[in-house]
Amino acid sequence: MQQNSLLHSYREQPNVWDEMFLAEGIRPEYRHFVSAIANLAGPEMTRKVELAKKLFLSQGVTFTVYSSGEGLEKIFPFDIIPRIINHAEWTRIEAGIKQRLKALNIFLKDIYHQQFILKDGIVPAALVYSCPQFLRQMINVHVPHDIYTHIAGVDLIRDHDGEFYVLEDNLRTPSGVSYMLENRSITYRIFPDLLPRNNVQPVKDYPDLLFRNLLALGSRQASEATVVLLSPGIYNSAYFEHSTLARLMGIRLVESRDLMVHNHFVYMKTTQGLTRVDVIYRRVDDEFIDPLTFRPDSALGVSGLYWAYRKGNVAIVNAMGNGVADDKAVYSYVPDMIRYYLNEEPILKNVPTYQLADADKRQLVFDNMDRMVVKRTNESGGYGMLIGSSATEQEMNEFKAAILQDPRSFIAQPIISLSSTPCYIDGVLQPRRVDLRPFALYGPSGIDIVPGGLTRVALREGSLVVNSSQGGGSKDTWVLGPEAS
Repeated sequence: MQQNSLLHSYREQPNVWDEMFLAEGIRPEYRHFVSAIANLAGPEMTRKVELAKKLFLSQGVTFTVYSSGEGLEKIFPFDIIPRIINHAEWTRIEAGIKQRLKALNIFLKDIYHQQFILKDGIVPAALVYSCPQFLRQMINVHVPHDIYTHIAGVDLIRDHDGEFYVLEDNLRTPSGVSYMLENRSITYRIFPDLLPRNNVQPVKDYPDLLFRNLLALGSRQASEATVVLLSPGIYNSAYFEHSTLARLMGIRLVESRDLMVHNHFVYMKTTQGLTRVDVIYRRVDDEFIDPLTFRPDSALGVSGLYWAYRKGNVAIVNAMGNGVADDKAVYSYVPDMIRYYLNEEPILKNVPTYQLADADKRQLVFDNMDRMVVKRTNESGGYGMLIGSSATEQEMNEFKAAILQDPRSFIAQPIISLSSTPCYIDGVLQPRRVDLRPFALYGPSGIDIVPGGLTRVALREGSLVVNSSQGGGSKDTWVLGPEAS
């Protein structure tokens, strides 16, 4: 490592799993890449960084941060050093995600129909019924092919022991897949020869797989079916992703004003008249999707959409009511769901989780708060969270007071020492913490997971928060084929 000018100043962090380096040197999956960049001088690497920024800017790869009521559009930060996963590790990740999604999908069908898991006491009924995302309107609603979890973005982290843990399941309207696709496109531009030489598995099939699954959900023949992507509009933080996916799938990007419901069928307004819609890939949250059934003040939804869905005249992806399955308090029961529904042991572990409605566990967390991450059960994006190791006494006391007032809305987990990976920052390689979000597609023919995902990076030195809204960025994720592992 010392012989490489790029690597000689790199400082690994104690008690942190480094994705690229072993104590003895470079991990096998990284050796081809490192040897390829070993002779690149600093100015050449910096030139590649600047090229990546220009490409992101020219293609409009942005996200929106909301601050003080204003939406600030920013280029998505990208690090040019890929995160590389060997074939054996990926095979285990893939099997674990598929197992998990099967169990979660059965769980959703069960709690909205027979509720066997509640009656048998595996998951507390009070926990489900008290979840704000449990929609009583979905009870006894038949969903096409019994699939609720069509699209999932499962967040994985690696602890100091090198083992992957599931942090969140993200079964509502998971985002980030467009950045995965753009990251790969940019990497091809800046390292054109390295991907084929390293036998990196492609991610470009994602839009085709998604479109195939969406088309299969329609009640009419595929040749007659119309699929649309329903977006909240240009001011949504993920609008770039909405427009990108619609373009790559060749479907219409619509907003609420473009759709209408008549006699429990959904129609899209076009210059040629009304066109019946069979499948809606919605990026609008449950509570806003139909003002007649949910929030009456919603301007993002379509009046009557719920009843068109309930009658089976339109398919909605993901299904409404999924949020109960990725509630952070319900999350701790997923291993039990796998054992109960599949009669299997979980392949991927959960992060140990304390339910703060339990007085004994609550006191344990309060006594060790400096070593805990405390999260609100229905927040996302890195918000509603306290990392005890970097929190002030006042912040901890404020969280304790909020927990005592509503313990069901909080969980706590021990601080996981997220793995780190080298990032090219200020002309040198520096370690930064990462997570991984692979994207899974659950269709009538089974579950597909493109080999890779979105690796998110905490670009601030010492930070454990990888969310883009909190100063995070991303990097390309390479999954190697079996010959290269």
